[in-house]
Amino acid sequence: MPKDRTAAPAELVHLTGGGVSVLLDARGPGVPAVVHWGAALGELDEAQALAIIRASVPAVPPSSYDEPTSTTLLPEYALGWSGTPGLLGHREGADFSPLFRLRHVHRDGNTVTLDCSDDRARLLLTTRAELTEQGLLRLRHTVRNDGTQPYALQQLAAVLPIPPRAREVLDLTGRWCRERHPQRHELGQGRWAREGRHGRTGADATLLLTAGTPGFGFRHGEVWSVHLAWSGDHASWAERLPTGAATLGAAELLWPGEVRLEPGDGYTTPELFAAWSDNGLDGMSAAFHGWLRARPEHPRSPRPIVLNTWEAVYFDHDLAMLTALADAAAEVGVERFVLDDGWFRHRRNDSAGLGDWYVDEGVWPQGLHPLVDHVHERGMQFGLWVEPEMIQVDSDLYRAHPDWVLGTPGRPPPPWRQQQVLDLTRDAAFDHVLQRLDALLNEYRIDYLKWDHNRDLADAARGGESGAPAGVHAQTLATYRLLDELRRRHPGVEIESCSSGGMRVDLGILARTDRVWASDCNDALERQTIQRWTGLLLPPELVGSHVGPEHSHTTGRVHELSFRAITALFGHAGIEADITALDAGQRKQLASWIRLYKQERSLLHSGSVVRADLADPALQVHGVVAADRRRALFAFVRLATSADATTEIVLPGLDPDLQYLVQPVLDAGAASGLQRTPPPWYADGSV
Repeated sequence: MPKDRTAAPAELVHLTGGGVSVLLDARGPGVPAVVHWGAALGELDEAQALAIIRASVPAVPPSSYDEPTSTTLLPEYALGWSGTPGLLGHREGADFSPLFRLRHVHRDGNTVTLDCSDDRARLLLTTRAELTEQGLLRLRHTVRNDGTQPYALQQLAAVLPIPPRAREVLDLTGRWCRERHPQRHELGQGRWAREGRHGRTGADATLLLTAGTPGFGFRHGEVWSVHLAWSGDHASWAERLPTGAATLGAAELLWPGEVRLEPGDGYTTPELFAAWSDNGLDGMSAAFHGWLRARPEHPRSPRPIVLNTWEAVYFDHDLAMLTALADAAAEVGVERFVLDDGWFRHRRNDSAGLGDWYVDEGVWPQGLHPLVDHVHERGMQFGLWVEPEMIQVDSDLYRAHPDWVLGTPGRPPPPWRQQQVLDLTRDAAFDHVLQRLDALLNEYRIDYLKWDHNRDLADAARGGESGAPAGVHAQTLATYRLLDELRRRHPGVEIESCSSGGMRVDLGILARTDRVWASDCNDALERQTIQRWTGLLLPPELVGSHVGPEHSHTTGRVHELSFRAITALFGHAGIEADITALDAGQRKQLASWIRLYKQERSLLHSGSVVRADLADPALQVHGVVAADRRRALFAFVRLATSADATTEIVLPGLDPDLQYLVQPVLDAGAASGLQRTPPPWYADGSV
């Protein structure tokens, strides 16, 4: 292997990429300390690396331990760490405070593997850290039981230090139809923790937990962010100790007894993704977007314009109506037609049928073939809605297997949308669902699955095992395994993660799916905020964004077609409305917008996402700038009335050394305006 010119000696591990450096002090004797995570340090020789290490050693304050302590990759109670320990567990009350010793360091390019052990507690720890070329740090731990007695694991966390200047915390929260809204506050002493116990990522999941310098924004300030790539219960936290030490951490949230390591067994954490930027949140997003786009599994074909039938017909499935809708879709330029909920047995409303994944013979006497064939004949792909992880009491599957519900035996969890969770940790239940989905994909020319998950997990005990242990961890892994096997059998089928809209948005599920549905709310005003903050982590091509009906059924608001269309443009665009009810002018406007999307999707789905920092909270400017910065597409959005009658528009991300021609884009229809006279450049068509 060629010599790494940016590496210090083996004991001083320097990872660098994407303008970021991570320097680890692996000289021993314990778990390596994180000396630096931030701006690139350039090439380091031994003397320079040691000087940085010496400069990072804190003073010893009065009334404290005699030796200064450093923040390691696994903070340990045995070394006096008074914050959240990296490892929590025990062996019948013993071995609760491990002290690991470094045994081996293996460097392979920009990836380092660290092997540690505690011979007294009989535990082995392996840490893998990789710094990608985009500047993302990927970190995970594996703990293995090397003893002769079981080890009860409570938590294994990935933790990284942040400097004293990181004084503010930004995270996201939300609820159904109001996902991913920001909240921020000062990071004082103590622990700001966000925990999700939904059995899925959750509408209130933080997506990214970010600490930064005071007042940081999209285009300015220094920020440090972490994301846990996991679709089950989880915890993220920012913590500052009275010593001044501060950390960001995340871990799978484990229920008591959920992970019990028998002798020789191991547990590996979900991967922690960490990003640093000195260009604000946009710089951090650029690292995530760049890494996602470089993945081998990232969608490569142009993202097709979608029509999903839900808000067009709901459960009213009629072949003549749906073929007419498909004809109208093809005429305006739709490329993927998705049949939503209501096609399978007993599914005339949302109170029955989940689990019975057979085409309803009463509604579809010839099966789905007439519709599927018609859609393909019109030059479109065909997609189908499924919710494989769920079961309803009013279903043939439940009547045959009531014990397949995920929950404590004899005590069903509280119903949610009159449905329960199917225990995929049971081999028979897993095999049944896999067989039914496989049969559908074999029988029909299905190009796309909209994979829904419409309830939280409550009292999620694996009823098939003695004692009914907690089952969220195993259920999440079983879902991953089901998706992985279906993709192996049907590699050409794309899958959308739709979980009550945007309740399962994370990099764990996106390793197995091709996009997420950001929200069940298609109100364009709500979507502006939801999509803006979803874009912290995900590039536009991974976020489903549809033109909803004029009257939103989730909020009751009414919006013009132009506003709905421009909002949907900045994502993986589609339609969620009955377009057969549109008049000729509206269809023409919709077709014009679709042509704009097809013309610009190569830019939208490859360029840099930029968001302006504006003083007026009623206004938003966001856009996508080409890699060479010679072209860009922006949206200027007014979310509310402003105190000022006029405003200055700042277009971020452009090259200050270039001169640009600015033109209004009116393909989706004229913008709404309250001005008596628009500015000259807008009226003339360019500036």
